[in-house]
Amino acid sequence: MNGDPLLNSAIFGVVVVATLFMVYRVSGNSTTADYYAAGGGFSGGQNGLALSGDYLSAASFLGIAGAIAVQGYDGFLYSIGFLVAWLIPLLLLAERVRNVGRFTMGDVLSFRMRQRPVRAAAANATLVISAFYLLAQMAGAGVLVALLLDVRSTGGQALVIVGVGAIMILYVLIGGMRGTTWVQIIKAGLLLVCVLMLSVFILGRFGFSMSNLLDRAARNNPLGEAVFSPGARYGESGTSKLDFVSLALALVLGAGALPHVLMRFYTVPDARQARRSVVSAIWAMVLFYLATLVIGYGAGAIVGSRAIQDAPGAENSAVPLLAFEVGGPVLLALVAAVAFTTILAVVAGLTLTASASFAHDVYANVIKRGAPEPGAEMRVARVTAVVIGCLAILGGILALGQNVASLVALAFALAASANLPTILYTLFWRRFNTAGSLASIYGGLGSCLLLIVFSPVFSGTSTSIVEDVDFHLFPLSNPGIVSIPLSFLLGFLGTIFSKERSDVTRSEQLEVRSVTGIGA
Repeated sequence: MNGDPLLNSAIFGVVVVATLFMVYRVSGNSTTADYYAAGGGFSGGQNGLALSGDYLSAASFLGIAGAIAVQGYDGFLYSIGFLVAWLIPLLLLAERVRNVGRFTMGDVLSFRMRQRPVRAAAANATLVISAFYLLAQMAGAGVLVALLLDVRSTGGQALVIVGVGAIMILYVLIGGMRGTTWVQIIKAGLLLVCVLMLSVFILGRFGFSMSNLLDRAARNNPLGEAVFSPGARYGESGTSKLDFVSLALALVLGAGALPHVLMRFYTVPDARQARRSVVSAIWAMVLFYLATLVIGYGAGAIVGSRAIQDAPGAENSAVPLLAFEVGGPVLLALVAAVAFTTILAVVAGLTLTASASFAHDVYANVIKRGAPEPGAEMRVARVTAVVIGCLAILGGILALGQNVASLVALAFALAASANLPTILYTLFWRRFNTAGSLASIYGGLGSCLLLIVFSPVFSGTSTSIVEDVDFHLFPLSNPGIVSIPLSFLLGFLGTIFSKERSDVTRSEQLEVRSVTGIGA
């Protein structure tokens, strides 16, 4: 691929400057509520687009399309899991979380528990989950810009990640939640237009016949007709099949517990708009994931799976390579600019969520016991955003070369293990108490982290983060099948065997408030 680095750099520059200017113009962070939740001033439709913008990350745009191009049917399983996952927020969480909390997940979990230990646990889980999600986005940014500017050295890609991290920090510091939300809305619109346009161009190459496209995809893939059947990645052995079940559990149960998704429900004025947000987001994602099927198989048909795997970034390079083949340097630059905006917007949202959780839950409510000095909480949030941004840069450099969809799936497993059981128990089980909350959060988070470290993701294979050693003991790449049920069990046992009794009055208040919104 021989794109024009000057053209690509110019379009990147225009996108970055335009979005930074917009963030500056819409920012109004005079209060904590403005900085964390944009004052609850967005409609359900606007927030739905922002939700889809938060969710449709580099994993969706780069990782899934690449996985479909190389693995076929098994790659599309990511799309199915990511989409079906939204039934849980729609049916169980969106309205109740909006009614109970104010800014963060810690507000919900601590409503009827002992504040300090539960808020600290919620903040720890938020920071770890956000860190894994950020790894994927930063690694995706390195791959994307390396392709466009023909930067093949690891050092060059590392410099790219540093630049992305710096811009991300500026978004958060200048715009807060209001600026970040508008970036997400614009980015979601651009992304949908981009994938639909690319799908039309691809189908046009094959006379608008999906059958012709699929036939060519099978001929250009060593798997042949197997790209249309399950098993290319997850069907070789009993272990790989179990790995798929584990992945599916993580994807379906993790979305509703992602901290940056939960925080979006506080940017709307009431629970009805929170529900509308999820419905709007689902429709946007239906269009997007249908388009990824065309784009993924189109990349396999036009570029070829071998060329994709040989490119810098391997599977993550499928979309840029396809754009160049279909529309030349101009389309490549436009698609890459949209992908770049996607990454910037998602990492800004994640950084804001993580910094808000630390400042609001740990600093304001644990350290200062709910009485911080005026303005101090926002200052701490901004400093935390800078620290998290720097750590994300380092992590992204370490994660270069990993499939971003696989890395994001680990964040989903962590969210489903640490957060989902505790949220559901808090909302629906009156007897649930502080001991159960801590057992569920720390047990799920700790077990998931431990299994990830000793899985093939970290060592033992040619695609592991640490290539030269092999200390993996757990055979599955995604630990959700173990850590998610374990977290539910630990939350149950911690409650049953604890001498602590749940506050009946607070439990009744939570039940009424979560359903009706009285007192929200």
